Amino acid sequence: MNLDASKANGSPNTEPIEKTKAAFLKDCVRIPLSNLIYLKTLRPRVKDSITFQQVLSSVRDVGLVEPPVVFPHPTNQGHYFVMDGHLRIEALKILGIDEVDCLVATDDDTYTYNKRINRMTVVQAHKMIVKAMEHGVSAERLGKTLHLSPATIRNHFRLLDGVCPEVIEQLQDKPCPAKSFAILRRMKPIRQIEAAELMSGQNNFTTAFANALLYNTPSNMLVTQAPASDTVSVESMAKMEREMAALQVQNKAIEETYGPDVLHLTVLKRFLEKWMDCAPIVRWLAANQPEYFREFQSIVGTMQIDDSRSHGAAAQQSRGKLA
Repeated sequence: MNLDASKANGSPNTEPIEKTKAAFLKDCVRIPLSNLIYLKTLRPRVKDSITFQQVLSSVRDVGLVEPPVVFPHPTNQGHYFVMDGHLRIEALKILGIDEVDCLVATDDDTYTYNKRINRMTVVQAHKMIVKAMEHGVSAERLGKTLHLSPATIRNHFRLLDGVCPEVIEQLQDKPCPAKSFAILRRMKPIRQIEAAELMSGQNNFTTAFANALLYNTPSNMLVTQAPASDTVSVESMAKMEREMAALQVQNKAIEETYGPDVLHLTVLKRFLEKWMDCAPIVRWLAANQPEYFREFQSIVGTMQIDDSRSHGAAAQQSRGKLA
């Protein structure tokens, strides 16, 4: 109504427009590594992990791709808290680099960088490797940068050979390991689609489950039929069927408590999110209770909880109380 009136009177709308706050300063700031303060304690053997070795190889070979994120210290001018990029900073220290360009955040938020993250799946890594090699990057250069052997790079390049497009589309955003794709390749396309649907339905993408589906695949649904000496015996098949039946019983029992458990975890997670969004609490926990701080970060940084069944369980409990 006010908008129509202003138009009728010919006067412009003078309501203030709220500006969106920038998450970072416009320019990076070069900071000495000695002036960076960690808000979390790194694990003692973190430098022996594959992840750190890959970060170190990448920084050594191509330089720092993504700058660390920092927040200014409230009282100690020139010093900054590290919000994200601890492993990259440790890699720079090993390489003898004394300072680094950092993104300066305008909010001391410490959990978003772990919570709002898209994990790269095997299919996504395959597509990146294929694109790089098609543009002339050798397997040796990629292996050096990613801390992988050239043979592993070539295996990633051929990962989806023999896998039908429908399965690739269904599993492209799922945590499906490379070995499971190698097992799916041994099936014909129709059986691949069935297996992918079963894996997605059970939310189980492990190699063991893929092998179980392979063993339960009829010979005429395999790309190459196994020789007689390699076929599964009737006794083994019967044992597998009994184990699958027992697994279904266990799954049913878990489903009965899954809803309430996820509901409680969701409430707890949101409560901890408020704690971890409070800078004084974060600093106190990091300084006085680092063990609790790491556990709280782990809980808050978990992936999105599938609470669809928890809502169903809550509704079912409500109906039971009303009855």
